[in-house]
Order: sequence, then C-alpha cells, then structure tokens
Amino acid sequence: MKIAGIVAEYNPFHNGHKYHIEKTKEVTGADAVVAVMSGNFVQRGETAILSKWARAKAAVQNGVDLVVEIPTLWSIARAQSFAQGAVGVLKGLGCVDAISFGSECGDIEKLEETAEAISDPFVIERMKKNLEIGMSYAGARAEAVRTYHGDDFFSILNEPNNTLGIEYIIANNELEPRAEMVTVARKGVAHDSIIRSENFASASDIRNMMLEGDSWYRYVPQNMVDIYKKEVEAQTGPTPYSKLEFSILCCMRQLRVEDIAESPDVSEGIENRIHDAALKAKSLEELFSLAKTRRYSHARIRRIVLASFLGFTKEQCEGLPPYVKVLAMTEKGKEILKKAKETATLPIITKASDVETLDERAKEVYSIEGMCTDVYSLATPVIFPCGREQTTPVIVEE
Repeated sequence: MKIAGIVAEYNPFHNGHKYHIEKTKEVTGADAVVAVMSGNFVQRGETAILSKWARAKAAVQNGVDLVVEIPTLWSIARAQSFAQGAVGVLKGLGCVDAISFGSECGDIEKLEETAEAISDPFVIERMKKNLEIGMSYAGARAEAVRTYHGDDFFSILNEPNNTLGIEYIIANNELEPRAEMVTVARKGVAHDSIIRSENFASASDIRNMMLEGDSWYRYVPQNMVDIYKKEVEAQTGPTPYSKLEFSILCCMRQLRVEDIAESPDVSEGIENRIHDAALKAKSLEELFSLAKTRRYSHARIRRIVLASFLGFTKEQCEGLPPYVKVLAMTEKGKEILKKAKETATLPIITKASDVETLDERAKEVYSIEGMCTDVYSLATPVIFPCGREQTTPVIVEE
C-alpha cells in the first residue's frame, strides 16, 4: 500500500482541499492518504474556526484516510518549526512514502532548486547582514537569494504557499528516511484572496463568510456544510478568535517583559515593544499594529502574543513532536495504523490511556495540548468545561 501524506489546516475544509487530495492520489498513485493537521490553534496565530474534530471529520469524508495532529507547540510556530513539526509527525508513522503540498508554482523541481539556493553559504551570510539592518526574516532571505541566484527564485519566495512548501522540502531533507516530495498547483484563487472563482474561495474569505451568513456553501463540499450545521446546533462552533480577545488582553497586561521574552520566536528586544503595546492597546488588532515593525511582521507578532497567552516557552518548543495523535480515520486508515505498528518511530495515541505509556517529554506535550483545548473551549458559542481533549474519541468514518 502506497501512502501519501498531506500537511493541512483545513480551516475550514473547502473545494480547493478536496481538489488537492484527489490530485495527490492521481500524481503519486497512492492507495491511501494521511493528513497531518493543525489542532485547535493555527499557524496564523489564532483559533481554528471549527474544532480539530470537526475539521478532521470533514477530511475523512472527502478522501483522507487518516488524520493525525500537529500539536499546538508547532502548529502556531514560524514556518520552519511548523514544517519540521508536521513532517516530523508524518515521518513518525514510518510508512508515508510521499508528501504532497499545494503551491503557487506547481513545479517541484523549481521548489527543490529554491530550497537548495537558500542553503548557499553566500545567501546565508547576506541574509544575516539583511537581518542586522532590520529586514524581516522572509524579506532578508528573499533579497539574499535574488542577489546570488536571480529573479526566478526571488519570485518563487514571494508566494506564501511556495515558501511553506520549501520548508517542507528542507524538513524532509533533514529527517530520515526521505519521502518523495510532490506539489499540486493551487486551483482557483490566491492565498487570503477575497476574489472568488466559480466554486473556489480562499479559506480566510470562507471564514469571514461563515461568520456573516451562508453565502459560503458553494465553496465547500456539502458534507462540510452538514458538519458546520451540527457544530452550530451543538454550540461547539464556530469559534472566532475575537471570543478570546478580552482574555488575551487581560493576560498580556499582566505579563512582565521577562515573561514575554521567554516566548518562542522572540529576539532583538521585541518583548519590550509587545509589552508596551499590551499596556496601551484597547483591542488585539491595536496591540498587533502598535508592536509591528519592519522586521517583525503582523503574523509574527500574532504568533508571539498567542504563544505568550498560552504560556509557551522557547524550551518547550524545541525539537520535534514526541508522539502521533490520531483524530480521525476510515477503514483504510485502520490499515495504515496496523502497518504503522510495525514501522512507527513515535508512539501512537488513539485513546487517553495510551498517554500512560509515554515518556516524560511526551506527557508534557500532551498535557500542554489538553490545556490548549481547554482554552479553545472558551471561544465556543457556549463555554465548555475542561477535559474535551481526554474525552473526545477518535472519529471513525465507515
């Protein structure tokens, strides 16, 4: 059985995601697909619009056979750590033959060449100098690549999905065994676009439509609409980040500069700027705007603030995820797990009692994940008590 892996957030699951799954099977010849998916908090530094269980259910109803989780310590991290965490989980199963991702470029050879160019010692040295004069990480790297390798690589690095895909390639190259890398050209609309095309719209646009009305239905599979309606009926969704605004502002006003400094991805004194912004801001958006600099993008500030709010430290975020947690599966997904029992290099969690067999580091990460779910439960339409992480079973789609 050939197995393809996909890194995803499915926030929410839409027609573009279904296209990617179908195309991945076609290009790789895979018999089964594993999606490693962000949990209840996503890489843009906010809550997912629906819980990880609702999004995992949509995935297994639309072509994915097994959904496993990227723990929040990695799912809200910068691109490099996010990619390492995601690829690390897929590699931990020990049976994923190919990894597929969407990109604007659609050419895996060009993306692999760009990944190689990034590792050029001259590029690395110039990037360091660019950072010293206050350029953002992404800008510093793109300019350095352009200087030594021309406009083609520069234009590739200016597209968000290309950039993240390159990080998957780098992570794959660093972790053995190497999987075949495959990319599928994005179909429909650009990342974060508000322009809609036939039955395609960006995830951010769909999220906005979800909170405003029902005009989003045509951009997602019908079963995603059904899942959403059930979440609404159960008052477990949607979960807009704005529901946590008061809690986050309250927390950030109480944190010391030293506390923020311990958060992942903080350097060059940005903790002082964030601390000052937190004392002045009357909204999260104002906090982000006040703290933003040329070097620290809006997205990076959002991730730092969320990590600070959740109490994450640099030390906790080191290394790779220490386990594979299963969220949902089909009958074929059960076959993948059966195979993984012989090949996995990480422990696999399918029920709460499995945690008892984990080492101390894995138990710590699992405990943090439980806390994150408890916080996420404050953003649901009705506040839920703690413990959903431990009591929610794996979804099995017959």
